[in-house]
Amino acid sequence: MAGTRAAIRYAKAILRLANEKNSAVIINEDMKLIAKTISENNDLLTMLRSAVVKTELKKAVLTEIFPEINELSSGLFDVLISNKRIAILGDVAANYNDLHDQSVGKEKATVTTAVPMTSELELKVLAKVKELTNKAVELENIVDESILGGFILRIGDKQYNASISNQLNKLKREFTLN
Repeated sequence: MAGTRAAIRYAKAILRLANEKNSAVIINEDMKLIAKTISENNDLLTMLRSAVVKTELKKAVLTEIFPEINELSSGLFDVLISNKRIAILGDVAANYNDLHDQSVGKEKATVTTAVPMTSELELKVLAKVKELTNKAVELENIVDESILGGFILRIGDKQYNASISNQLNKLKREFTLN
């Protein structure tokens, strides 16, 4: 819990600094890359969390992995290392992305379907979500064959379940109650 709060504080600080330097969008792209790379690479995450690996080596590895990032983003490495918080780098990057999206009025929506969505269907869902939320929306498609058909749409803390499995469960509850 404390690591999460710290990650949010660092993310807010870097966003404030990026806004002052008019580079919030560039830093957002860096943070997406950092968050994605760390979440997809267990060895990197283990190395960042390791108390055995020297901080100089952690810095060298990060500089080698992310050579093209903005100096503000690479400066975050130094700050986290000096404060002995480099282990939360992935969380800071993910929180920065969320905070940046909120500041520009962008929302994330998750659509769970039984089969991958076509680009045509994705455009229709995006249009409907934009109509419902009045915000720019980034759509993520999750494929879950257990829903059988239909879809589950999640926007923020709201969820609309139009899956076949949900409808079958409702019917089952109705029949067991009668």
